Amino acid sequence: MLSEDQKAILHNSGIYLSSLTEEQVDAIAGRQIDETELTDDQLVEFLEIANALYRGGSQIISDAEYDFTFLTDLRMRNPHHPFLEKVESEAAFIGKTVELPARMLSTEKAYSKKAIEQWGTRIRKAADKVNTNFDSLEFRVTPKLDGFAAYDDGVRLYTRGDGRRGTDITRVFDRGLSVANEGERGLGAGEIVVNRRYFDENLQQYFENPRNFQTSVIKEKELEEYAAKAIQDKASVFFPFTLLPSWVGAWQALISNFEAIVLNVRSSVEYDVDGVIIEITDNDLKNEMGATRHHHSWQIAYKENMEAAHVTVIDVLPQTSRSGRVNPVAKVEPTRLSGALVQRATAHHYKMVLDKGIGPGAVIELTRSGEVIPKIGTVITPVVAELPRECPSCGSEVVWDGDYLYCPNTIGCPAQIANTMEHFFKMLRHVDLFGTASIEKMYANGVRSVEQIYKLEASDFENMGFGPKQSENLVEQLNRSRAEKIEDWRFLAAFGVFRLGPGNCEKLLSHYLLEDIFNLNEDQIVGVEGFAKKTAIIAIKGLKSIKPLFDELYSLGFNLERTPLVEQIDKPFSPISGKQIVFTGSMIHGNRDDMEKEAKRLGAKVGKSVTGKTDILVTGANVGASKMNDAKVQGVQILSEKDYLELIK
Repeated sequence: MLSEDQKAILHNSGIYLSSLTEEQVDAIAGRQIDETELTDDQLVEFLEIANALYRGGSQIISDAEYDFTFLTDLRMRNPHHPFLEKVESEAAFIGKTVELPARMLSTEKAYSKKAIEQWGTRIRKAADKVNTNFDSLEFRVTPKLDGFAAYDDGVRLYTRGDGRRGTDITRVFDRGLSVANEGERGLGAGEIVVNRRYFDENLQQYFENPRNFQTSVIKEKELEEYAAKAIQDKASVFFPFTLLPSWVGAWQALISNFEAIVLNVRSSVEYDVDGVIIEITDNDLKNEMGATRHHHSWQIAYKENMEAAHVTVIDVLPQTSRSGRVNPVAKVEPTRLSGALVQRATAHHYKMVLDKGIGPGAVIELTRSGEVIPKIGTVITPVVAELPRECPSCGSEVVWDGDYLYCPNTIGCPAQIANTMEHFFKMLRHVDLFGTASIEKMYANGVRSVEQIYKLEASDFENMGFGPKQSENLVEQLNRSRAEKIEDWRFLAAFGVFRLGPGNCEKLLSHYLLEDIFNLNEDQIVGVEGFAKKTAIIAIKGLKSIKPLFDELYSLGFNLERTPLVEQIDKPFSPISGKQIVFTGSMIHGNRDDMEKEAKRLGAKVGKSVTGKTDILVTGANVGASKMNDAKVQGVQILSEKDYLELIK
């Protein structure tokens, strides 16, 4: 699921989920949903989300995965898709956008030497057109920095934004950021970067990756001491492109020694790079060639392409993830691919293993790019696949859910325990400080259940390594979680019972009281709309497994708000009774949760995305175009927040 920081980045970037849910985004990023299974709209939406989060310092996939997996798939499906012509904007920050002193475009990308040669042919044709000798042209090759793009006009520093308008971040220079190589201000486009070795030795304990650090330097909040020191030590700098080290020479020299030149240029700086930039230096020819809406035609980026190899599978090993999904990991004969010795590869899910015949003795095509985990492509020689019957972590019988195998033992499976504890507090929503880092620290100190957490005192937290004030705050948050009102369906969903997500919990509790849930039989659950027999069987097992923990936590006195029972909902007098409603955008009347609750009390069904079953789309401020377009295509009634409130008044 997306964190609050990630949601804020998407909000500031004007990106809203319409074709995808948070769960789907998480599954795609984790490679549990293959990109080939996505519609064009879903693929583009994921690309927009991934780009915004990567540039905002909270990436869900690597830059190489973005380029070589998802962007490549879209380019193969539809080479002329409008998304491919958009500038990949840098993260948006709160504040007014301003016109950039010069356009900052994206760069055309090439993934093979052949593609570079084709670009060279275009340069030759343009040179012939203006009577310029191609063989005498000068080509410049520089490292493609993997930093935060910005523009310095000597007075202000701007984010790239959408290539035309960006945000003023001059505060970065006010904090002491210097220009690389003792350069002067006002050298135009460049990137904010951090020395990789310095990051590994001094910052890695505070930031997940350099991109996290770069965005922290830019944000309005006060810098942490270690971030400020990195600027003071000149480990973090603004590197204008004009000051980058380079190889300069004629086309024939470049293409004859291409691999060696690329290798030398890539390693010429101490910062993260994700390729090289190749461009001509002749200004007259640059003006002649001009630019598209997306990139300058006289410039191209070269990124290493995927390499492939045919290998034999030695074994397929089940591996339980933090979410309970049992993933197949193929152990293959050692093979060198993209400069690394590969011995394992991901097979996405067990339905793929079953359908494609992946098992010991199978011959598969393996692809790898950069640092991306090797991926199984075509199966050359299939075999009869064997599937695990038990979870490798706890021995519980695994169950199918779509294409995936799951371990349903959410609270007792060692592989899932930390995730289960984190999930509990994430579902409560109004509790702070119990994120991944805090939960992992507790887990490392022997805490294995939410029940144990609620028994901890400030001194216990201090003994685990939390600071005195932080320990007091953690206890305060635990007390707050019990005191503040929370929906009973949210409380039940927090236990993470397989197949009992928030939606199903709410359905169930609209027919039965929370206290009676654990005594329901299969027929009673199947009698609730949306529950199949298979789901009912799994839910009953899951409820039985959490009963002791539920009783322990329920006795702590959480302030639970009951879900209105179906027979208590005043349907006959509601103009939206029985209708399916989707809310989108920022609301004035109340937050979206409150408005959804109100609609449900009036007998409506609330959806998260516009489908053929949607009756009304209620729009607030900052509405994404996708939902509006979907509503128009589906013939859905569109109401402003004001009109909707008038309707239900």
